[in-house]
Amino acid sequence: MFRNTARCLDALFVVAGGLLAHWMRFSTSVALPDTERLLIAFNCVLMLLMFPGFGVYETWRGKALTSMLARVAAAWLAVVATALLLAFTLHRMDFVSRLWFAYSTLISGVLIIATKCAVHVALRNLRRRGMNFRTVAIVGARGFSRTLLAHLEHAPQAGFKPVCVFDNSIDAGIDTSIEGAGAYGATHGARLNGLPVLTDLDAFAAKVRDEHVNEVWLALPLSEEPTIYRFQRMFRNDFVNLRFIPDVRSLSLFNHSLVDVVGLPTLNLSATPFSSPQMWPKLIFDRLFAAAALLTLAPVFLVLAAGIKLTSPGPVFFRQTRKGADGEPFSIYKFRSMTVHHEAHGQLTQASRNDARVTKLGGFMRRTSLDELPQFLNVLLGQMSVVGPRPHAIEHDDLYKDQVYGYMHRYRIKPGITGWAQVNGYRGATRKVEKMEARVKFDLFYIHNWSFWFDMKIVFITIFKGFVSRNAF
Repeated sequence: MFRNTARCLDALFVVAGGLLAHWMRFSTSVALPDTERLLIAFNCVLMLLMFPGFGVYETWRGKALTSMLARVAAAWLAVVATALLLAFTLHRMDFVSRLWFAYSTLISGVLIIATKCAVHVALRNLRRRGMNFRTVAIVGARGFSRTLLAHLEHAPQAGFKPVCVFDNSIDAGIDTSIEGAGAYGATHGARLNGLPVLTDLDAFAAKVRDEHVNEVWLALPLSEEPTIYRFQRMFRNDFVNLRFIPDVRSLSLFNHSLVDVVGLPTLNLSATPFSSPQMWPKLIFDRLFAAAALLTLAPVFLVLAAGIKLTSPGPVFFRQTRKGADGEPFSIYKFRSMTVHHEAHGQLTQASRNDARVTKLGGFMRRTSLDELPQFLNVLLGQMSVVGPRPHAIEHDDLYKDQVYGYMHRYRIKPGITGWAQVNGYRGATRKVEKMEARVKFDLFYIHNWSFWFDMKIVFITIFKGFVSRNAF
């Protein structure tokens, strides 16, 4: 019913866009010509045929609004391009006003996208108020089930309401972490996050059927293939949505995404986490911000360069090889803050408090992060990003890659001048493995939760509190 209404509305908006464009272009004194009517009809028919193929009328419950709007916009542009091609093929474009065509495309597209956006936002608000929800029963060990429940609790706008948990673990009745569970508690009124925990399969199936539960989520490890088949057979005659949410926590601590590779569904265990289109806003921002920073800070560069040359012999810039995205090496630029010295191959001595190698001007630059400013050159060259995990010296990479789990995953994206770890106080020397573990934890959180607006938040924090640090010396 809802999908048919959406289709009718979209067709109405196509017609309305054509009529409004005609009124704007010619006023009401000129009748709608046959060619414009033909194009409007083409758009309506093509929209009804092509929109479903783009997934426009699929349920968008629990999915990102931006993803939905991007798909709708792509579908509408495909419809318009196809209609344009048909008109050219029929040699009718000579009779079409280009301005009318542009107006109608823009007006219809805005009406379609704005309406879907408004409906999506309205449904999210309804679901936050406990309406328009779908009930969910979760199958899995209590640890992962608790994680899923926490996700649902923090996303009420998705409209999923959990009603019970089926614990398929062998020792289901022993774990006292379940509320109210003593010995065999899971079969006698045990609860998890306020929900009943069942261990009897028949009782679980009866509850799903009696309460008309909409969805059953199988939160199981990949090794539980027989269990998955068992639930598929059990509910094969029921109109309940079965979803498999693989519990892959034992494989690694990284995000896992399902992607299409040569037509095969593939689960990424360790791969570059973002596609190129996702990163376009970040790439554009990096170049513009770096260019603006270099132009604005040019006088500061000149003053610091003169100060370095006057206070200690040696070059103005310090260059060192670091790893970039996917481990590609590059030369990072810094203002030289130490006297020129040489160390044994493979050895790197970190700066310490009252380090004799650090010049007076160098100490000031390190405390205020002014020594990092030349890295905007690296950003402009595409080797670094404004925001990202800080790149460490190659010697430190070799030291920590086997000691800190997930350490090298930081290099799956471009390193940054500032990062989530830095604005949370994790910068400067790291002489203990525990400190590096904490820093890596913040870096991985950033990667797993990246968005363009998260970058903007980090930039804002850095500008107001991130330049000066007691840990830098």
